[in-house]
Amino acid sequence: MKFFMPTKLYQESDCVARHSAEIAALGSRALIVTGRHSAKANGAYADVCQALDRAKIAHVLFDEVEQNPSIETVMKARDFGVENGVDFVIGIGGGSPLDAAKAIALMIKHQDQDRSYLYQKGADSSTLPIVEVPTTCGTGSEVTPVSVLTIHAEKTKGSIPHKIFADYALIDGKYLKSAPASVLHNTAIDALAHLWEALINIDADDYTHMCVAEGLRVWKRSKAVLLGERQATDEDFANLMNASSLAGMSIAQVGTTVPHGLSYPVTYNQHMPHGKAVGYFQAGYLAEADAADREEALTLAGFDSVDDYQNFYEALCGSDKLADADLEYAVDVLAGKPDKLKKVPYTCDREVLRRIAFYTK
Repeated sequence: MKFFMPTKLYQESDCVARHSAEIAALGSRALIVTGRHSAKANGAYADVCQALDRAKIAHVLFDEVEQNPSIETVMKARDFGVENGVDFVIGIGGGSPLDAAKAIALMIKHQDQDRSYLYQKGADSSTLPIVEVPTTCGTGSEVTPVSVLTIHAEKTKGSIPHKIFADYALIDGKYLKSAPASVLHNTAIDALAHLWEALINIDADDYTHMCVAEGLRVWKRSKAVLLGERQATDEDFANLMNASSLAGMSIAQVGTTVPHGLSYPVTYNQHMPHGKAVGYFQAGYLAEADAADREEALTLAGFDSVDDYQNFYEALCGSDKLADADLEYAVDVLAGKPDKLKKVPYTCDREVLRRIAFYTK
């Protein structure tokens, strides 16, 4: 067994302000990486700027990260960072800015390399120092070594082979307060998917089970909020963030499996939000699992059955079904990725993949 998570994590109210000195110690000029709107709307960008200004640390903003960030965006941000002489990177937002920030920090460190370096196996993975400030409750990217980028040439997404942990993860539930319900729903489903795929995983061990079990118990506490049955409290927002980070720690050890693999072509071709796409395939993944694993996964998350989960998913994300051709294409893509299939702790040939993909049809 092994467990490696070198990121220093803080989760508390006003987390960024409380740890401004640690941020400031990382360098003298920061590149702040965000999407176009949410980091400003939820106050996280202002908090980071105030912390840097207080410490007299210069900073520049790159706010062009799209959903499912592309290699092209990473390279544009790399050039911007090099031109501005930055020496550390702060990612603010959901999974897209956080994943992009890691790749950008890598490419600024290796500024003499071209875009092919992003997917060069065995290459030096050193980066500029990185701070991650999550503002959604699903990615867990602040505590994983993963950076998933869109590969337009292949019409899909893929993790870069470089394992890049942030130096600091600064987590504050208040940033969820202004999030639209759809963002909360999609990202909470993503966190649940991470927890289940880390549990039903050939590499699962006692350490990941510790994170998964606690993550599912914490996640379950806010199900009623996600369903709109009661108003969210500060504790709910903190719980959702906590569950997301525990889920991230889990997949940082063992990786994701079939639902994530099936979701990538769907996200690219149908522009379906990542959490919704991953959640679409969870019922089938659970249905094919060993009965004991399935029961544990459902019970810890507060579901009575696979159908109970599916009803919950549809209440949050809708009941629309993917076209057969899109599902077949997703199966074709994943069938060609044996490394992802090796993570599954049960026989997962092409026919099983089809049953998982078409389970809700």
